[in-house]
Amino acid sequence: MSAVVVTCDICDAHPDAVRVLDLPLRDFGGRVAFAGIVSTVLALEDNSRVREAVAEAGAGRVLVIDGGGSTRRSMLGDLLAEQAVANGWAGVVVHGAIRDSVAIGRLDLGVKALGTVPLKTEKRGQGVRDVPVSFGGVTIRPGDWLAADADGVLVADRPLI
Repeated sequence: MSAVVVTCDICDAHPDAVRVLDLPLRDFGGRVAFAGIVSTVLALEDNSRVREAVAEAGAGRVLVIDGGGSTRRSMLGDLLAEQAVANGWAGVVVHGAIRDSVAIGRLDLGVKALGTVPLKTEKRGQGVRDVPVSFGGVTIRPGDWLAADADGVLVADRPLI
Protein backbone atom coordinates (compact mmCIF):
# COMPACT_ATOMS: atom_id res chain seq x y z
CA MET A 1 0.00 0.00 0.00
CA SER A 2 1.63 3.22 -1.11
CA ALA A 3 -1.03 5.76 -0.06
CA VAL A 4 -1.85 6.60 3.53
CA VAL A 5 -5.26 5.30 4.57
CA VAL A 6 -7.35 7.77 6.55
CA THR A 7 -10.97 6.67 6.40
CA CYS A 8 -12.31 10.00 7.75
CA ASP A 9 -10.62 11.89 4.90
CA ILE A 10 -11.87 9.37 2.34
CA CYS A 11 -15.44 9.76 3.65
CA ASP A 12 -15.14 13.57 3.54
CA ALA A 13 -13.77 13.54 -0.01
CA HIS A 14 -16.16 10.89 -1.39
CA PRO A 15 -19.36 10.94 0.74
CA ASP A 16 -21.53 9.47 -2.01
CA ALA A 17 -19.05 6.75 -3.00
CA VAL A 18 -18.44 5.00 0.31
CA ARG A 19 -20.35 2.40 2.28
CA VAL A 20 -19.30 2.35 5.95
CA LEU A 21 -19.57 -0.78 8.07
CA ASP A 22 -21.73 -0.29 11.14
CA LEU A 23 -20.04 -2.94 13.24
CA PRO A 24 -17.84 -2.82 16.36
CA LEU A 25 -14.76 -4.45 14.81
CA ARG A 26 -11.54 -4.46 16.83
CA ASP A 27 -7.98 -4.17 15.55
CA PHE A 28 -5.77 -7.22 16.08
CA GLY A 29 -3.09 -7.08 13.41
CA GLY A 30 0.24 -5.30 13.53
CA ARG A 31 -0.99 -3.00 10.74
CA VAL A 32 -3.98 -0.86 11.73
CA ALA A 33 -4.52 0.98 8.43
CA PHE A 34 -4.80 -0.99 5.20
CA ALA A 35 -6.61 -0.97 1.88
CA GLY A 36 -7.02 -3.20 -1.14
CA ILE A 37 -9.29 -4.98 -3.56
CA VAL A 38 -11.67 -7.40 -1.85
CA SER A 39 -11.82 -11.18 -2.03
CA THR A 40 -14.52 -12.84 0.08
CA VAL A 41 -15.22 -16.02 2.00
CA LEU A 42 -18.66 -16.95 3.30
CA ALA A 43 -18.53 -19.74 5.87
CA LEU A 44 -19.86 -20.51 9.33
CA GLU A 45 -17.38 -21.96 11.82
CA ASP A 46 -15.30 -23.64 9.10
CA ASN A 47 -12.18 -21.89 7.80
CA SER A 48 -11.35 -24.34 5.00
CA ARG A 49 -12.00 -21.65 2.35
CA VAL A 50 -9.93 -19.14 4.36
CA ARG A 51 -7.00 -21.55 4.25
CA GLU A 52 -7.39 -21.82 0.46
CA ALA A 53 -7.54 -18.04 0.03
CA VAL A 54 -4.45 -17.12 2.06
CA ALA A 55 -2.47 -19.82 0.23
CA GLU A 56 -2.88 -17.78 -2.95
CA ALA A 57 -0.97 -14.66 -3.94
CA GLY A 58 -2.69 -11.79 -2.17
CA ALA A 59 -1.27 -9.02 -4.39
CA GLY A 60 -2.24 -6.43 -1.77
CA ARG A 61 -5.85 -7.63 -1.54
CA VAL A 62 -8.07 -7.69 1.54
CA LEU A 63 -9.79 -10.93 2.52
CA VAL A 64 -13.29 -10.34 3.90
CA ILE A 65 -14.59 -13.31 5.87
CA ASP A 66 -18.29 -13.48 6.68
CA GLY A 67 -18.39 -15.94 9.53
CA GLY A 68 -21.98 -15.06 10.35
CA GLY A 69 -20.85 -13.03 13.36
CA SER A 70 -20.14 -16.24 15.26
CA THR A 71 -17.72 -15.96 18.15
CA ARG A 72 -17.92 -19.68 18.93
CA ARG A 73 -15.04 -20.70 16.59
CA SER A 74 -12.04 -18.84 15.21
CA MET A 75 -11.95 -18.14 11.48
CA LEU A 76 -8.29 -16.99 11.53
CA GLY A 77 -5.30 -17.97 13.64
CA ASP A 78 -1.60 -17.15 13.62
CA LEU A 79 -0.60 -19.80 11.07
CA LEU A 80 -3.11 -18.62 8.47
CA ALA A 81 -2.27 -14.99 9.24
CA GLU A 82 1.44 -15.73 8.75
CA GLN A 83 0.61 -17.34 5.41
CA ALA A 84 -1.41 -14.26 4.43
CA VAL A 85 1.61 -12.05 5.16
CA ALA A 86 3.98 -14.35 3.25
CA ASN A 87 1.64 -14.29 0.23
CA GLY A 88 1.15 -10.53 0.14
CA TRP A 89 -2.33 -9.95 1.57
CA ALA A 90 -2.84 -6.43 2.96
CA GLY A 91 -5.46 -7.35 5.52
CA VAL A 92 -8.28 -9.55 6.74
CA VAL A 93 -11.69 -8.40 7.98
CA VAL A 94 -13.60 -11.05 9.94
CA HIS A 95 -17.30 -10.90 10.75
CA GLY A 96 -16.60 -13.37 13.51
CA ALA A 97 -13.71 -14.30 15.78
CA ILE A 98 -9.98 -14.91 15.52
CA ARG A 99 -7.48 -16.62 17.82
CA ASP A 100 -3.75 -16.27 18.55
CA SER A 101 -4.30 -12.52 18.85
CA VAL A 102 -0.93 -11.79 20.48
CA ALA A 103 0.97 -13.51 17.66
CA ILE A 104 -1.22 -11.86 15.01
CA GLY A 105 -0.51 -8.49 16.61
CA ARG A 106 3.18 -8.97 15.75
CA LEU A 107 2.50 -9.45 12.03
CA ASP A 108 2.53 -6.78 9.31
CA LEU A 109 -1.07 -7.53 8.45
CA GLY A 110 -4.26 -5.62 9.05
CA VAL A 111 -6.74 -7.78 10.98
CA LYS A 112 -10.14 -6.63 12.18
CA ALA A 113 -12.63 -8.92 13.87
CA LEU A 114 -15.48 -8.92 16.37
CA GLY A 115 -13.34 -10.60 19.02
CA THR A 116 -11.33 -13.64 19.97
CA VAL A 117 -12.01 -17.23 20.95
CA PRO A 118 -9.45 -20.01 21.56
CA LEU A 119 -11.40 -22.72 19.69
CA LYS A 120 -10.36 -23.53 16.13
CA THR A 121 -12.88 -24.50 13.49
CA GLU A 122 -13.62 -27.95 12.24
CA LYS A 123 -12.39 -28.47 8.69
CA ARG A 124 -15.42 -29.76 6.79
CA GLY A 125 -14.64 -28.14 3.44
CA GLN A 126 -17.72 -25.95 3.72
CA GLY A 127 -18.17 -22.36 2.63
CA VAL A 128 -17.90 -20.45 -0.62
CA ARG A 129 -15.43 -17.97 -2.04
CA ASP A 130 -15.79 -14.76 -3.95
CA VAL A 131 -19.51 -14.22 -3.46
CA PRO A 132 -21.21 -11.06 -2.18
CA VAL A 133 -21.46 -10.95 1.63
CA SER A 134 -23.60 -8.68 3.77
CA PHE A 135 -22.99 -7.60 7.35
CA GLY A 136 -22.74 -4.35 9.29
CA GLY A 137 -25.37 -2.83 7.02
CA VAL A 138 -23.16 -3.16 3.93
CA THR A 139 -22.95 -5.57 1.03
CA ILE A 140 -19.34 -6.29 0.05
CA ARG A 141 -18.65 -7.80 -3.35
CA PRO A 142 -15.51 -9.42 -4.70
CA GLY A 143 -13.63 -6.73 -6.59
CA ASP A 144 -14.86 -3.91 -4.34
CA TRP A 145 -12.22 -1.74 -2.70
CA LEU A 146 -11.95 -1.71 1.10
CA ALA A 147 -10.11 0.73 3.33
CA ALA A 148 -9.70 0.38 7.08
CA ASP A 149 -8.02 2.22 9.92
CA ALA A 150 -8.55 2.88 13.63
CA ASP A 151 -11.78 4.77 12.85
CA GLY A 152 -13.51 2.06 10.87
CA VAL A 153 -13.98 0.18 7.64
CA LEU A 154 -15.38 1.51 4.39
CA VAL A 155 -16.08 -0.08 1.03
CA ALA A 156 -16.38 1.49 -2.42
CA ASP A 157 -16.92 0.29 -5.96
CA ARG A 158 -13.45 1.56 -6.94
CA PRO A 159 -10.20 2.60 -5.24
CA LEU A 160 -10.53 6.07 -3.72
CA ILE A 161 -6.85 6.70 -2.90
